[in-house]
Amino acid sequence: MQLLLAEDEQKTIDYLTKGLREDGHVVDAVSNGADALALALTGEFDAIILDVMMPDLDGWEVLQRLRAAGRSTPVLFLTARDHVEDRVRGLDLGANDYLIKPFAFAELLARLRNLARLPKAAPSGGLVVVGELEIDTLRHRVTRAGMGLHLTAKEYALLLLLARNQGRVLSRTLIAEAIWGLFHDQQANAVDALIRRLRAKLDTPFQTALLHTIRGTGYVLDP
Repeated sequence: MQLLLAEDEQKTIDYLTKGLREDGHVVDAVSNGADALALALTGEFDAIILDVMMPDLDGWEVLQRLRAAGRSTPVLFLTARDHVEDRVRGLDLGANDYLIKPFAFAELLARLRNLARLPKAAPSGGLVVVGELEIDTLRHRVTRAGMGLHLTAKEYALLLLLARNQGRVLSRTLIAEAIWGLFHDQQANAVDALIRRLRAKLDTPFQTALLHTIRGTGYVLDP
């Protein structure tokens, strides 16, 4: 993969660049948001690994401007910011994945492989569409077949995570880390409970299901 790495800590840049190149990837690394945005707008990358706290422009602003310019390059946030509000904000702005520091390098590689499998997305501004489902990320409004869905913050974050990765099976571990910032054995039950609550609002009133369980693997949103 052709990767853009935007990270302000030089030790992290050196570590990730070395590991990613050893895994066969081509890496362009920058240490500030302005350079990251310039490269992201002018280059062709398979994925962008983006830190949040950077000089000049933070990761939020970089992603916002990138999406506003119509660029749909998959973005993985790599950051120590682990609050639910931060993850929801990243997903709202158009991030595809969110990995909390500290992390296992093998998991970063696995998530990049998953991003590589995503279909090329057409620019959609603040609107995410999956079949008859529409998510207006600017207003936090969700409708299906014209019917408004009233979701809690965590249900909305889960739905947006699944929608940003339409057709990609997400594991319980990935979902737990994206929504809560951690994963342990007890968290699997919390993921399943959240899925049930979302499914009751998203699918139960309609004839066809959008949210599917892939036994032994995870969950996927696919019309």
